[in-house]
Amino acid sequence: MRRKAAIVASSLVMTLVAMTPLAVAQQKTVSTCRAEWRANKAANQAAGISEKAYVAQCRGGVAPAQTTAAPVIPPPAPPAAPSGAGQKTVSACRAEWRANKAANQAAGISEKAYVAQCRGGAAPAQTTAAPAGSTAPTAPPPAGPPAPTAATSPNPIPAPAKPSPLAPNQLGANEFTTEAQAKARCPADTVVWANLPSRIYHFTGTRYYGETNKGAYMCERDAVAAGMRAAKNETHP
Repeated sequence: MRRKAAIVASSLVMTLVAMTPLAVAQQKTVSTCRAEWRANKAANQAAGISEKAYVAQCRGGVAPAQTTAAPVIPPPAPPAAPSGAGQKTVSACRAEWRANKAANQAAGISEKAYVAQCRGGAAPAQTTAAPAGSTAPTAPPPAGPPAPTAATSPNPIPAPAKPSPLAPNQLGANEFTTEAQAKARCPADTVVWANLPSRIYHFTGTRYYGETNKGAYMCERDAVAAGMRAAKNETHP
């Protein structure tokens, strides 16, 4: 029995010794594992597999999950320009650009760029030149309030009345040296200028009102009562 157990133990030891070099030979190096991870770095990062974890699995003899980089989809090729009779010539495209040269230059479209678009089949932005001599209408400035004049002024300022050249002791009854004195006597009546020598009275605003050498301010009713008359060429206010 003992001999049989010893033989079995010896067989196990020999098997382990034989398998160890094979395991060592199959174990990958750190550099190899890193190279594998970096070959698919973008896909590994997208899958959440770090380089350190990948190397640990690779070195431990566990086959790490292989990732494959996502294929790069090339952008679609631009459509080929139409050929044949429908394609415009360089001369035709240049003629179009020059027909609206001023408007194209104002829009920043060069002749070369226009011809390239026209020849490539793309419809270039058409511009229309503004008619010569035309200008954009401008709005008139807002009209301000009219300047006040003597005829339209809302509150005209009357010229101050000249005092009578006669002294108060030279005047008769109801004759005054100032217009205000006469107005105080008859606030509801018309104040006139009485030319005492001619016995004619004048209305305010006329040529002779307060301008004759000998005269006085009077209420019109007092002037009429004293035998005076109004000037013929003057209109009653």
